[in-house]
Amino acid sequence: MCSANAPTPRRWDGTSNRFPRSRSLRVDADSPTRLVRSAQPGRCPDCGNRTDWHPRTDDDRPVGLHPQELPATAVPALSRWHVSSGIAHPAHDGTPWCRIPHTILCPARSAPTALTAQLTTLRRHLALHTRRLINNGTLTTRAAPPSPERTEPCRPARPIAHLLGVHYIAGHPIVAIQCVAQTRQRHRCTRPVLDDQAPHGIWTLAPTTLDTHRPRPEEAMAVYDLTHLALAEQLRWRHQHCPRHAASSAADLALTEWEPFDPRLHHQHIHQRLPHGGRKQNHGA
Repeated sequence: MCSANAPTPRRWDGTSNRFPRSRSLRVDADSPTRLVRSAQPGRCPDCGNRTDWHPRTDDDRPVGLHPQELPATAVPALSRWHVSSGIAHPAHDGTPWCRIPHTILCPARSAPTALTAQLTTLRRHLALHTRRLINNGTLTTRAAPPSPERTEPCRPARPIAHLLGVHYIAGHPIVAIQCVAQTRQRHRCTRPVLDDQAPHGIWTLAPTTLDTHRPRPEEAMAVYDLTHLALAEQLRWRHQHCPRHAASSAADLALTEWEPFDPRLHHQHIHQRLPHGGRKQNHGA
């Protein structure tokens, strides 16, 4: 006969009293990438609302989607996205629900001309949340960009780096390039790639056109040269890992921000002066 005080595996409403053991995401040993194919939660820097980042199906570039699904009938056909296995596809998958890019709903951007009533209401709701964040001091509006006359050319916001025989352009200053690896708390590592205990690159002048060996001064550009470092150190920079995660098996929670440098596409980021006006710098100023 069972005791009246014996523990029961279910609650009074019939739901299970046991919680499944949580498991962390891991990357398979033969996976071609260390990136975890799941939504990377973030906040829009313009309005402060939540955004889920997914890699695109065509070029792996991240796209910010509204975190909630919406009825497909309320979203214009050209703005419908769906997510499959963590990858964002710019098309409708035939279900009654779809995802929508955050840029269409962002209250800090101009509203598209054709918005359904449901999207207009959702956009207004996000605008109210943005106003609360500003009133509470959680969100600060971006300052106006400095005029070209006051821009300091020797501290590029998107520096050009030379590693593994290729010129890349970074998304942030050298000192602000952040590690993309996952920590034990399942968050993105907050340490920078540049480390005082690791060898640094050298700022030098390089030809803008890579096929010229003796460029004229007006054709030179400031480049953070890493080619003199060991191969393992150059790979660490290319994979955008801090020294602690350089040899770690931890997954990546974000895509690397390196882009192949193209003088025609990135001409506005070319600077002809070295940091602080020196001939060479052994640090990432």
